Amino acid sequence: MLSPTPNMIAEKHGPVGKLIFNKPAKHNATSTDMWEAIPVILDDFEKDPAIRVVVVTGAGDKAFVSGADISEFEKARSTPEQVAYYDKIGEVANARLTKCSKPTIARIRGYCIGGGLAVSLTCDIRIASEKSKFGVPAARLGLGYRAAGLKNLMDLVGPAYAKEIFFTARHFSAEEALGMGLLNRVVPDAELDSYVDNYCKLIGENAPLTMHAAKRTIEELARLDGKPDFGRLTGLVKECFASEDYIEGRTAFMEKRKPQFKGR
Repeated sequence: MLSPTPNMIAEKHGPVGKLIFNKPAKHNATSTDMWEAIPVILDDFEKDPAIRVVVVTGAGDKAFVSGADISEFEKARSTPEQVAYYDKIGEVANARLTKCSKPTIARIRGYCIGGGLAVSLTCDIRIASEKSKFGVPAARLGLGYRAAGLKNLMDLVGPAYAKEIFFTARHFSAEEALGMGLLNRVVPDAELDSYVDNYCKLIGENAPLTMHAAKRTIEELARLDGKPDFGRLTGLVKECFASEDYIEGRTAFMEKRKPQFKGR
């Protein structure tokens, strides 16, 4: 598919949809057009039944996403109205990533800082090169973070590490980030692509309805208001048991072969 902006690349490779932040000269710093493009790209990926998993990553080898493009601020964030719009589209894009119905993997190489870290937290799985760096420089800029963003971080690393990340505003190594629980896996830099490709293959072969039900259940159980919609979750489980994929899974198990799931 074509992306609405050259600063975001959308690619499809078999069961994998790739959403690529494409501003390597600026360490993939985010701008208005990039935030606006994310929901458009994800809408296309979700409508395509062939896409089973979405990989979110950055172009080049220096950064995943390094935060906001400060050079854009004078033009795009100089009035209260512009600031409100920028904040809104960023919020919408991150919410869209979080709500994506398909499994998402953040493939991280290089800097994953500020808004880039926030983007990675919207993904279901985070796989990073050993050379990656993580941090939130808000305390050096006088910025405030919304409760929802802080909760995403706290849910992963706990209150003590969340405070350390914000209070120090320093860069953390991939090994430190893994120890905090910020990452799922850290791999040698040369193996990052093959490792992510293998995970995509594993996920792509599994039952979409089962993964969707698990994703939504975890999302509900982690709600900020502490009030999961259990009726909705029961419906998702019933949908799995009533699906053709459930029949296929049982049949393939009995026949000792790999199941061929269709997401219905």
